[in-house]
Formats: sequence, C-alpha cells, structure tokens
Amino acid sequence: MARSMWKGAISFGLVHIPVEMYPAASDQGLDLTMLDRRDFAPIGFKRYNKATGKEVSWDDIVKGYEYKEGEYVVLTDEDLRRANPEATQSIDIIAFVNAEQVPLIYYEQPYYLAPGKGGDKVYALLRETLREVGKIGIANVVIRVKQHLAALVCVGDTIVLNTLRYPDEIRPIDELKIPGADSKAAQVTDKELQMAKALVEGMSEKWKPQQYHDTYREDVLALIKKKVAANQTKTLTEPEPEEEKPAKTNVIDLVSLLQASLGKKPARAAADDDGDDGDDEPPPARAKKPARAAADDTDDTPPPRARKAPAHAATHAGAKRTTAAKSTSAKTATKTAAKTAARAAPKTAAKTAPARRRKAA
Repeated sequence: MARSMWKGAISFGLVHIPVEMYPAASDQGLDLTMLDRRDFAPIGFKRYNKATGKEVSWDDIVKGYEYKEGEYVVLTDEDLRRANPEATQSIDIIAFVNAEQVPLIYYEQPYYLAPGKGGDKVYALLRETLREVGKIGIANVVIRVKQHLAALVCVGDTIVLNTLRYPDEIRPIDELKIPGADSKAAQVTDKELQMAKALVEGMSEKWKPQQYHDTYREDVLALIKKKVAANQTKTLTEPEPEEEKPAKTNVIDLVSLLQASLGKKPARAAADDDGDDGDDEPPPARAKKPARAAADDTDDTPPPRARKAPAHAATHAGAKRTTAAKSTSAKTATKTAAKTAARAAPKTAAKTAPARRRKAA
C-alpha cells in the first residue's frame, strides 16, 4: 500500500474527520536518461556549494528564504509547521458550492482522502452528504510549504481532494484573438451547426476510461524493442529533410469537411440536401424516343423490356404509356380521315369541272 503523504483532519463546523492523503495520479511518461553522445555514458548532476565548488550531501542541505540579495533566513520543517499548526494539519471547508459553478480550468491535482483511525463514521457522513446535496466543499489546505484552495468531491465511495488554482494563477485571455458570438468572420450557418451536431451525436458514447491509453508511449517502447532486437542501440537516427508542403489557403469549406467526417461524399451529400426529405432516390430517366418512331408506333411489336423500377416509378411509367397510346390512336384516326378525303377529291372535281367550262363559254 502507498505511504500517506499527509495526515490531518477535515474540519467543517464542529465536525472533525481524521484523514490521510494519498496521491491519486501517477506519471506514466517516458523516463529518458541524458547521455553523452561521444561515449553514451549517463550524465549526472551534482549538488555543490557555489562558494567552494565542493559536492554537498542531502544530510547537509537545509532550506532558506532570501530576504535580501545574498542573505537568507534558515527555515526547518519544524519552523514551517509551527508557523501555523492548524493550517498545516487541517482541511478547512469554508463553503459548499454547486460543482458546475467551478470551471474545469481551476482544477489542478487530485488526491485521495482515506479515513484515519476512528474516522470511518464521520467520513461516511460527509461523503453521503456531498452525494445527496450534489455539491462540493471548497477548502483551504497546506501541502508541503504552499497553501492551496481545494475542492472536496465525492467520487464513488471516496472523497477526493482536488487542488484548485487561485484566480490570479489563471492567465487572462485579453491578448488572445478569440472570435465573439457576433463576429462576422466566425458566423456559423444553421446547416453547418446541424451537421456538426449530427457528427457529435454519431461519436457520442458512454465514458469508458479503460479504453483510453497512451498510444504514443506504446509506439516509442515498440521502437526501442525493435532497436534492441536489431542491435541498433548505439545508432543515432538523423532527421530526414522536410518535404515542401503545398501552400495552404485560408478558405475552408466547412461543409465539405463535415460531410467527409460524416462519411459522405460531397456530391452525394449535396444531392441529399437538395431533396425534400431525403427519401428514396428517383428512378433513372428514360431515354426519349425519336419523333419518327413516335409517329410510326402503330404496330403490335412489344416494347423492349425495361429495368425494374420502384412501384411509384412503374405507376408513373404506366400513365405515360396510356397517354402515348391515346396519342397514337388519335394520329391513326387523323390519317384515315385524310386518306378518305383524298379518294373523294377526284370525283368532286369531275362533277364541278363542266359547270365551270360552261360558265366560261
């Protein structure tokens, strides 16, 4: 079990809860040692006396505060404790606030708080109270030689103390060029917002911290293993020349990027956006028949078989064929009437010809 780094008590009102503090986070970064590139020997650092140049052991090192240049006040751990015993041995809750009122930028370092000897019941009382009211406790605590503002948060069955940054430790954003809600250069259209929301919804899932891990660290360790296997432990890899990258433009087609993120091709997405409700795709357009073929379409030859179309398309096509049949029948009747009139024309001309000649005589 890890060794506690601090022992004291949580205090609010007249309630006194003995607790022990343990680190809640561990650094899993790459532990790289600095080497001399000439012989790859490790490089060490010495604690030395700046006046004599001689090395100093840990037992001979004390802490001091420089009150003027070159002059120090020596302070031991006991001096620091006696300066304010209550501050160094207690977590004083000064207020309870809603958790959502504390921006995440204020949170700094988490620590576990475990009940001390005889503190199980009062520890559980504070834990259940925080859980029921849905609030966090804001407290002052001194860790080592610095006083911290802290938040006591109920996480499962554990009370977690998370140190907070003071307001003057948060850098102002006045010098940053951040677009405002009414900025013309950052106006967001409803279409872009809806597509972004769809992307967020598509990527939403339950919080599963076990599925996240440091892939970069794993890749570097794999590279180290590969170098060891290839006996390249003393090989210095030189950087490759950088390739010239194409010039970037400041014009960003945000819709295309969102469409690509949603897994759509821009052309297809544009077609989907132009439709009414994004229903079934329309049937393929039929090739128009030549005018001559339409006029001579009076035989009984069956039409060529067409590809199967959706039900609503077939109904539409049937209506077209019915209209075409009616048009053909009308044209046939017109032709028949024209032929009959042509045959009757010579007889009529023969009867009227003598009368015209007599009149002329």
